[in-house]
Amino acid sequence: MSDKLLRGTFILTLGTYISRILGMIYVIPFFALVGETGSALYQYGYVPYTIFLSIATMGFPMAISKFVAKYNSIGDYETSRRMFRSGMLFMLLGGIFTCFILFVTAPFFAEHQLGQQELQGVTVEDVTYVIRMVSLALIVVPIMSLIRGFFQGHQSMGPTSVSQVIEQLVRIIFLLVSSYIILKVLHGDIITAVGYATFAAFVGAIGGLFVLFLYWMKRKNSLLAMQENKIEPSGISTKQMFLEVFRYAGPFVFVGLAIPLYQFVDSFTFNKAMIQAGEGERAQELYAMVNFLVNKIVMIPVSLATAFGLTLVPAITNAFTNQNFPFVRRQIDQAFQTLMFLVLPASIGIIILSEPIYMFFYNDNETGASILAAYAPIALLFSYFTVSAAILQGINKQKLAVISLAFGLLLKICLNSWLITKFGAYGSIMATAIGFLGSLIYGLMMIRRHTGYSYKRFWKRTIFTGILVICMSIVVVAFSSLFTVFFDYHASKTNAAIMVGIAALLGAGSYFWLAKQSGFLKVIFGTRFLSKRKERG
Repeated sequence: MSDKLLRGTFILTLGTYISRILGMIYVIPFFALVGETGSALYQYGYVPYTIFLSIATMGFPMAISKFVAKYNSIGDYETSRRMFRSGMLFMLLGGIFTCFILFVTAPFFAEHQLGQQELQGVTVEDVTYVIRMVSLALIVVPIMSLIRGFFQGHQSMGPTSVSQVIEQLVRIIFLLVSSYIILKVLHGDIITAVGYATFAAFVGAIGGLFVLFLYWMKRKNSLLAMQENKIEPSGISTKQMFLEVFRYAGPFVFVGLAIPLYQFVDSFTFNKAMIQAGEGERAQELYAMVNFLVNKIVMIPVSLATAFGLTLVPAITNAFTNQNFPFVRRQIDQAFQTLMFLVLPASIGIIILSEPIYMFFYNDNETGASILAAYAPIALLFSYFTVSAAILQGINKQKLAVISLAFGLLLKICLNSWLITKFGAYGSIMATAIGFLGSLIYGLMMIRRHTGYSYKRFWKRTIFTGILVICMSIVVVAFSSLFTVFFDYHASKTNAAIMVGIAALLGAGSYFWLAKQSGFLKVIFGTRFLSKRKERG
């Protein structure tokens, strides 16, 4: 059973990261087509959509997965079937309702995001159009998510993984092809192109749903929940079933909204604060950089490193349930050290190489590169917030995870406008950093209180990690300085890509080599990183 679980986790993780990588790569050609204005407009549509999507699904996929697994394990397949049927109807009605609400309130969101009736040629009507185009996806995505959760409840991760990748592929292909045809073939405007780009969420969801339908037709006869009961049905009412599912879902969905909620605060305050500070003519360009362009790059190390930390959380949950607190503390220690070891050098690397990285992804923009360098440390804060929140949920302290996010979000709301008027786009980054830092400090305090975890060893190893990062930075800076003597990375994306690629390989190589030679790699990850010679000895 453990092998099946491990295989399922690997398949699901692989699908998730292929999808994320695709979601990162498409930004390069999309930005080349629509620029900063189109990117900002795209983000205006997606921020409210993301919030409404979370409202529409309410964590149901994950909760249904747990519910189905629980009742299947005791042989009560009828209850699983009832929940699936009721959940499908609920998702359909919920999706239609949230689609209608977002469609109707689109002018409200448009006006408050722009901060005025028109900004740099983009009007409230333009943003309204984009929001309404993406709102249609709310009808399909919740149903698709629920079916994924149902398969996952049977430890069948393939349907979710494959449908995620196909959904992303269909979305990106439609997005890029439609944008290209509208702008380059039909010589249309950016507003129409971005509208179809956001409508791609609906098209992609249809693709993902079709894949799930094929899996359903193939496996419906073998699914446990389609079989006869081994025991008497539980007989719980529909109301009780939904209450149980909501109890599973609530805290997880709220914490998962961290980044969208922070972006939501920016969407309502950024442009207004920039206009108030006398920077209205650059507001839209900078908004696109902070909340879309730069964010896509910084989330790369976050997603990869957080995966290593979160794989330890199930073990923490089991150990806490069995009151094995020494093991809980060891797993927390490993999760925190893994994050620091992986995310800190990535963040510093992005800071050092911010100019060629921004040039490679987007264009030669000194302001964009500067914002990327300023935003990079958020990767470390967000990684630790995500894992600390997961640990709190693992030790059955879900409410504390919600309080942690709410506290940080309140700091962001209170400080955002004031800091933006003082420091421009960097003020938004500062408010985000302060918010996540506040959440993190609270979360770490609660983890210490409820598990007895001591941070002394973690801080000592963080200092050593810092020393390794300094050595890595020297290598990267030295190579970058030498490279710029012979090549100008400002001249072309190819030069920028070569510089970033070689610098990243040299930096990562020197970092891991020093970590291995010093024995630190073994300390962080265990004996599997020992050399064969040492293992034989």
